[in-house]
Amino acid sequence: MQLPAYWMPRPASAPDRATTAAFDRLLDEALGRGPGRPVDYQLDAPKWQFLCHAAERSGIVLHGSGDPDIGRFEPRQPADTLEFSNRRAVFAATDGIWPMYYAILDRDRHPTMTLCNACIRIASPNSLDFSDPYYFFSISRPALDRQPWRVGTVYLLPADTFESQPPVTADDARIRIAQAASAVPVEPAAKLSVHPGDFPFLRQIRGHDDDRLRAQVAADPGGFPWVEGG
Repeated sequence: MQLPAYWMPRPASAPDRATTAAFDRLLDEALGRGPGRPVDYQLDAPKWQFLCHAAERSGIVLHGSGDPDIGRFEPRQPADTLEFSNRRAVFAATDGIWPMYYAILDRDRHPTMTLCNACIRIASPNSLDFSDPYYFFSISRPALDRQPWRVGTVYLLPADTFESQPPVTADDARIRIAQAASAVPVEPAAKLSVHPGDFPFLRQIRGHDDDRLRAQVAADPGGFPWVEGG
């Protein structure tokens, strides 16, 4: 399946063996210390690499927020066109970059800002091997013009109560959305502060017209990401 160009692949740089070992040590220390204070991140590698490493280790899912002091995540009911997401749950990502987007967007100062985003992996119908992640990020164009960034927090959550979203079939491919849901409250295991500059796709966040997006969603609920002119 050939994805349109607006789907962005994960940056190609991968950590070397020494960096991976440092990630493991830092992650073990963070999980052992708990969420009382943010991870003291002193490594040279970008934070997104550390968070991707954490997401790819078993037992961890990630949630991005502008609130640095969440001690317990309660299930909530979002408005979503997907069946998996349209339920009362705590939602988290099985990817390290996607939650950074939610962490750095200042929705307190821009309460009318709408978001359109996803992280996916694709596979051929008969393959068990999914691709590396692809990303799409968009926000209301007026908000984008005002650069609605903030320092945020990515929470590391224990994954034991989470159900991963099952793959969906589209055209000639299977698509796995990097999302998981827990029907019960969840307490974080650790947290990491992130700045706008830590987000590797900051300059690639698109802007959309809210009225046009709403009309496109109403006309074609399965047409994500409803790119203008796409």
